[in-house]
Amino acid sequence: MSTEHQRYSTENQSDAIAQYARQRGIDIVRTYSDEGKSGLRIQGREGLKQLIDDIQSGRADFETVLVYDISRWGRFQDADESAYYEYICKRAGISVVYCAEQFENDGSPVSTIVKGVKRAMAGEYSRELSQKVFTGQCRLIERGYRQGGPPGFGLRRMLIDEHGEPKGILKQGQHKSIQTDRVTLVPGPAEEVAIVQEIFRSFVDDGKSEADIAESLNSRGILTDLERAWTRGTVHQILINEKYIGHNVWNRSSFKLKKHRVQNDPEIWVRAEGAFEAIVDPELFAAAGAIVVARSARLTDDEMLEGLRDILQAQGYLSGLIIDEADTLPSSGSYRTRFGSLLRAYQLVGFQPDRDYRYVEINRRLRDIHPDIVAHTIAGIGEVGGNVERDPVTDLLTINNEFTASLVVVRCHETNAGSLRWNIRFDTSLKPDITVAVRMDRPNRKPLDYYLLPGVDMTLPRLRLAENNGLSLDAYRFDTLTPLFEMAVQVPIPEAA
Repeated sequence: MSTEHQRYSTENQSDAIAQYARQRGIDIVRTYSDEGKSGLRIQGREGLKQLIDDIQSGRADFETVLVYDISRWGRFQDADESAYYEYICKRAGISVVYCAEQFENDGSPVSTIVKGVKRAMAGEYSRELSQKVFTGQCRLIERGYRQGGPPGFGLRRMLIDEHGEPKGILKQGQHKSIQTDRVTLVPGPAEEVAIVQEIFRSFVDDGKSEADIAESLNSRGILTDLERAWTRGTVHQILINEKYIGHNVWNRSSFKLKKHRVQNDPEIWVRAEGAFEAIVDPELFAAAGAIVVARSARLTDDEMLEGLRDILQAQGYLSGLIIDEADTLPSSGSYRTRFGSLLRAYQLVGFQPDRDYRYVEINRRLRDIHPDIVAHTIAGIGEVGGNVERDPVTDLLTINNEFTASLVVVRCHETNAGSLRWNIRFDTSLKPDITVAVRMDRPNRKPLDYYLLPGVDMTLPRLRLAENNGLSLDAYRFDTLTPLFEMAVQVPIPEAA
């Protein structure tokens, strides 16, 4: 089941299956369930995966699989996927019975046709629900309510009840607990608001670059809302984000039906102007936007490369810092986006760095990814009711004041023979109870999987992983961070007399 309060709760399914079994003299020897899991894909469905694994490995000590109805395999967008899992059972000599369906699963033409239709209907239900949810979210955005994500520096999230009355400020990691409550943005502390306004004035009136502004803030010991040092990118994001003039903008990216995340064109963004109290003058914001647009005016590939050659000839060397400081060039990020990487742009203008720049590029990318993974982890724990305290210096997470976790992003190395390797370096000085090792994929662009490694079992300062590591290590491997989130669920224990 994916949510509570529905006829598909695991308790209701279990009762129906048990009644079906009693009426037919069937003994239930084992139950596989996935509570609170989406049926859109098999990732995260540990119960279903265990069932298939037991059957394929020959460990199954049963003759029949009882399923509540056809949709319980999953509401896959490809109807053949649920058919495939049923076929795995039948191929192993294990029959499949649907307890709540009005037909016998006997392989007859009628049952085959009905199953095909119902599998398609299960997928269509998810598509229709996705559209309804999207429509509801759009309506909330237009009414000025916030849909997820941190508020940003200088802003705070205010919890609003169903009557529109404020209930209090949500702290980092906190989420609403009542379905009818809503969240909006309000100005943060006066000192943060003043810094945001200073950033805009420095950029527009004083002509300072994002890098100069970041350096000035860091020299004064001012940290971002994530308790990190300022960078050119964090300053740039403030300068271009419309929430600082009170506009509520949503749907910049989409992740519908658990498919690949895509960046949407601005034409289909959902926006509500004047939804929040502005902390930056709209004219000042518009002036900053004009500078950004003029600086990043659309150039052809040849024009961008020609400008890079001119800087190379004048400086004799190229780097991201040199590019960012050149008034006549787009930012180094623009070159990465256009040509895939700075290294590729360097090659096209005939420049060869005196060190392995691929390693530097990947390290930069992994440093950018790490805060997002930490924020995602904190948000996931908060969603299940857990409490997280993050050390601003070490990023060590203390969960429910019960155990600690350290998140390590592990780059992927390819050997000369083409094999993949991941070298994990443990934070031995922190002595975390659990090290969450995030294995990156081959190009080191997104997480491949996650290893939850308990400190009591990891006695060495380093660990080297291959693509397959045997049960002793792969027992700690998971496709998502859901198992970590489940560990953070707080369960009330009755007091003993």
